[in-house]
Amino acid sequence: MSRLPVLAVVQIATDRVLLRKARDTDRERLIELQTDPEVWAYIGGPRLREDAEQRLDAIGGAANATATPGHFIIADKATDNLIGTFELKRRAADEPGHVTDDGEELELGYLMRRDAWGSGLAFEAATAVLRAAADELPDQPVLIATQTANKRSLGLAARLGFQPVSTFEWFDAEQTLHLAGLHSFKA
Repeated sequence: MSRLPVLAVVQIATDRVLLRKARDTDRERLIELQTDPEVWAYIGGPRLREDAEQRLDAIGGAANATATPGHFIIADKATDNLIGTFELKRRAADEPGHVTDDGEELELGYLMRRDAWGSGLAFEAATAVLRAAADELPDQPVLIATQTANKRSLGLAARLGFQPVSTFEWFDAEQTLHLAGLHSFKA
């Protein structure tokens, strides 16, 4: 596990979303997100419901799903219902897709419920987290790795200002690696 800093802030609010830590009341919506075949179409396929339940139980419940710094629930600000998950983490050095010799670059990842697709909420959440990180951390590379066939994620990366820098094979599919400098998100 990396010892490099990620993000200390535990809650970020925007006009429409609240990025917050998980609560036990998020359990059912977390399970639905983990088991949705369309959500997982480009990331290895959905988990079985019993596997998602066992994973949450193994970590001590839904409230621990975002205990790691940089991991958040994306909640609808009006209802506080979970609409997705978001993480800003360090890309493990032993995974493919890096722009530095040592790896461990910041990497953005997210999952959104289908009923939130196309509404700009992933863009809003990502922008807010990246701005918070730019305020808190020194300038450094930030990555997005997504399956090349995932046109929605490619579009989000471009809209956020990330540039494609390479492709690589992972999980039996071509992935596109996108790069942005953290300083470009300074508010």
